[in-house]
Amino acid sequence: MNTRTRSGTWRLTDRVRVSGGVVAAGVFGEGSPVVLTHGTPASAYLWREVVPVLARRHTVHVWDMLGFGDSRTDPGVAPSIVRQARTLAELVAHWGLDVPDLVGHDIGAGIVLRAHLVDKVPARRLALLDGAVIGPWNTPFTEHMQRHADAYRTMPPHVFADIIAPRLRTATHREMPDAVLDAYLAPWTGPEGQQRWVDQVTSVHFDDTRDVVDLLDRVTAPTLVLWGEHDQWLDPSTGDRLASAIPRAQREDVPAAGHFVAEDNPRDTADALLRFFGQQADGPDAG
Repeated sequence: MNTRTRSGTWRLTDRVRVSGGVVAAGVFGEGSPVVLTHGTPASAYLWREVVPVLARRHTVHVWDMLGFGDSRTDPGVAPSIVRQARTLAELVAHWGLDVPDLVGHDIGAGIVLRAHLVDKVPARRLALLDGAVIGPWNTPFTEHMQRHADAYRTMPPHVFADIIAPRLRTATHREMPDAVLDAYLAPWTGPEGQQRWVDQVTSVHFDDTRDVVDLLDRVTAPTLVLWGEHDQWLDPSTGDRLASAIPRAQREDVPAAGHFVAEDNPRDTADALLRFFGQQADGPDAG
């Protein structure tokens, strides 16, 4: 059983062996299935306030992507978008889901779309939150780290921590409490966490979603493009472009929210998802 304790501590207790490593996962609630996929540099912790709301009507499946949170890659496995999409497909099969609602945030949106369009994971509905899909979506910070990966790998861990902590604070519109920031940073602390951070940065590029972008006009599943209205990492105009590329996609902004939309404003994020999931279905789509 996976729980969010009364004190608010978030923990995923399931461990699922997949082809690229071991995934930390959790299942909450009862009802039609929803799968939540986070982005970088977050973990399933991003969804902790959204899950209880969705779980009143849905069975909510969450996971830490390979190399993120409590999930681990096997030696030599790069946590690329291609790998994560394949992992999502394996998890959907492991959970025995026929036609779930798929939700992806940041690169998680690109992963969800690739899993659906390339790996043929069926989807009843798609929700893309502040999605890194249409390039270029690498931030200048990420591009600098990719160009100078060796420098970031070899700098003292306390110096590395002093660099990434302020960066993470810019993911939200509202000030991030220290305890919350510490929870996001926990998987990236120490020498091992530093290497994991650089591993995921160097494994992901907007070129990885080019083939997905080429297939966007083939999406037939009802799609919601949801964006934090104050996103400093991916401007809301990026959401407009993404919605325009997907036939009949719905487009909404979440007020008082930055890039980590589910962190800034979990209530409005969850409510938007529930409204979308509850709309009259046009029929399942298997991609």
